[in-house]
Amino acid sequence: MDSRRLRRIELAIAALLLLILALDFFFPLPTPTADSPTLTVLAADGSPLRAWPGDDGAQRHPTTPEAVSPNYLQALLHYEDRWFRWHPGVNPVALARAAWQWAWHGRIVSGGSTLTMQVARLVDDKAARRSVPAKLRQIARALQLELHLSKHEILSLYLNLAPMGGPLEGVETASRAYLGKGAADLSKAEAALLVALPQSPTRLRPDRAVQAAQAARDKVLTRMQTLGVWSAADVADAKLERVFAPPLRARWLAPLAAERVRQAARREGRTDAVIQTTLDAGLQARLEQLLTDRLNSLPDAVSLAALVVDNRTLAVRGYVGSADFTDARRGAHVDMVRARRSPGSTLKPFLYGMALDEGLIHSESLLIDAPQNFGGYAPGNFQADFSGPVSVSEALQRSLNVPAVDLLDRLGPERFAGRLRNAGVKLRMPANAAPNLSLILGGGSTTLEELVGAYTALARGGVAARPRLTADEPLKESRLMSEGAAFIVREILENGGRPGSPFRESGQRVAWKTGTSFGFRDAWALGVTDRYTFGVWIGRPDGTPNPGHFGANSAAPLLRDLAAALGPAESRQQLAPRRRPDSVAAVPICWPQGVAESATAPGLCLQHRIAWTLDGAVPPTLPDRLRPGPLAEPVWVAAGERVQPGCAADAERFDAVRWPALLGPFLDAAQRHPLERLPWRAGCGSREPVANRLRVVGLEPGTVLRPAPGQHDVVLKLQAIGAQQGATWLLDGQWMAASATAGAAQTLRVARAGPHRLTVMDGLGHWSRVEFQLAAP
Repeated sequence: MDSRRLRRIELAIAALLLLILALDFFFPLPTPTADSPTLTVLAADGSPLRAWPGDDGAQRHPTTPEAVSPNYLQALLHYEDRWFRWHPGVNPVALARAAWQWAWHGRIVSGGSTLTMQVARLVDDKAARRSVPAKLRQIARALQLELHLSKHEILSLYLNLAPMGGPLEGVETASRAYLGKGAADLSKAEAALLVALPQSPTRLRPDRAVQAAQAARDKVLTRMQTLGVWSAADVADAKLERVFAPPLRARWLAPLAAERVRQAARREGRTDAVIQTTLDAGLQARLEQLLTDRLNSLPDAVSLAALVVDNRTLAVRGYVGSADFTDARRGAHVDMVRARRSPGSTLKPFLYGMALDEGLIHSESLLIDAPQNFGGYAPGNFQADFSGPVSVSEALQRSLNVPAVDLLDRLGPERFAGRLRNAGVKLRMPANAAPNLSLILGGGSTTLEELVGAYTALARGGVAARPRLTADEPLKESRLMSEGAAFIVREILENGGRPGSPFRESGQRVAWKTGTSFGFRDAWALGVTDRYTFGVWIGRPDGTPNPGHFGANSAAPLLRDLAAALGPAESRQQLAPRRRPDSVAAVPICWPQGVAESATAPGLCLQHRIAWTLDGAVPPTLPDRLRPGPLAEPVWVAAGERVQPGCAADAERFDAVRWPALLGPFLDAAQRHPLERLPWRAGCGSREPVANRLRVVGLEPGTVLRPAPGQHDVVLKLQAIGAQQGATWLLDGQWMAASATAGAAQTLRVARAGPHRLTVMDGLGHWSRVEFQLAAP
């Protein structure tokens, strides 16, 4: 070859290169749409929870060759483009074969496309048409791709943009939608199916055309055997797998949690294509199924919510904001994890924990479960009856209202609300009212999320914290109660909602508490184990009543099932010995004074109990509201009768102990101190002013009584304090009962709804009257 000819060849090559560069400059490669993929929210293990289509309506889940099963990559490269690693974007042999077939048949039989050319069709719509000009454009775009991108980048584009039927694009999206698994775990049969699918995404969809999809898959498997890539045995086994995919529809987990993190990202101005949460996909699936199964027993308009938090990291592992995301009747899109609702009695454990820290009580302090009036506020119990003397443990386990209100009155409602606010429980009062005694019975409003965050304090040494849905959320925690108080409250709650009935599920100890808001609007149950803190809510999202459903009969069974759903691995972990804080000690105490047995005078210990005490303090019984002064007092006795000091020359002084006055109607004679049971000597009896001699104990003026569910009447346990020479009881002017013994307890049954007048008269003509109402059942 002479130098002139060589020079012309060089000039031609240079001109061609310049032409290519000019065309590349003036006709730039379209920006691949994978740069703006679907926003996908993931579980902690990378499983997709929910995805939002991009602007073009496609659903994509970004992936890379390293994150895809080798089975899929082998099948793709050998079936579609064996020379992908070596060609410059086009395969001349394949193009020549396609051209010959076109000339012979008069139509395009095969495109001779390489993987790069297929990517070119995906990034340039005009190159996707079945015509000669489109094929030439496709070739040019393929060369451009090879000029600008590496083989790894081109392969990544195919993995993310390949059409997979309907709005699905990319192997990861198809694998999740059709097969319910990530592309990293594809078997040979599954890999072959997804390799074949882009050839005709509509005709070969496995959720619509099972036979066509299986035939296309088997064709890929046969090719892999023919090429010697997969063995005959492996291919035979793969062909035995049945092609099946449920109808393509939204298969979401935790849709409301995913929506929540998406909105948070938008508020922060983030444009992440993927947001990873702390949710456990397996636990989430079990939780959603558990709540779905429970719907059959609930009215149509009732919804459910549940939250599970890991105590160690505060990571949210399970999040169900509504019972059924597809059922508008149940407020499908209302996230009840964040909705503000009345917490009912669920705040009581925090009150008792704070009272322990304040030195007001120990676990067996004597409390009064009897009708009381606190400045016009007269609470009753859920079951509309009263038990009289109860311990702190019994009052908390049975969720008694009056003892809790009494304790809150002594602690201070504003102080209580402030401590809760500092720990993340923001109690919202109606019409901006100040915190009051109704707080402890659900007078404010809070959220399931705030409650669960506060309950974690029982497993975290008294430190509450805000649950976290993403790992990058800052840890916000604050002390709610001391480590010792948290230990004592948790020990009390682990006895279950009923004394002597420990709540264990799958061998694990569960501290639990229920709550019901006024009018049966909200049913709650919160639980704590060593590993998890979890809570459930049941009610109507619109706030209307849900009669017959309350914490104990609706939420508690669901909580028990949730505890079981946490799995046997956690159950074994729960049995590990729990360390008792050094600040906590078990001390024998005596009722009614409530102090240590060792500090109680002989003969004044009417009941023996073992109490958890905190920081060495054994506080006495709270002061008697009706009769101020110590419970231990001197008694003068003359000839077997009680007398006033100085009334009888032969009187002797003895030490005795009495119960708080409000407990009178609930005590048998055998429960009182022997000296207190002695009769008073005539003329040497009580010298109280006449105005204070006779008083009804057990029913406060203005009380509104409500029968227990399924009942039509209420039973009152009463006593006439200060009665002389017996007592006679009248209801609305009609005789009800009489007793010859002064101060004897009396039980009365009231059945008629409406206003009532209760009158008691003693033998000396003194009388006292209480007006009250009985609400209709």
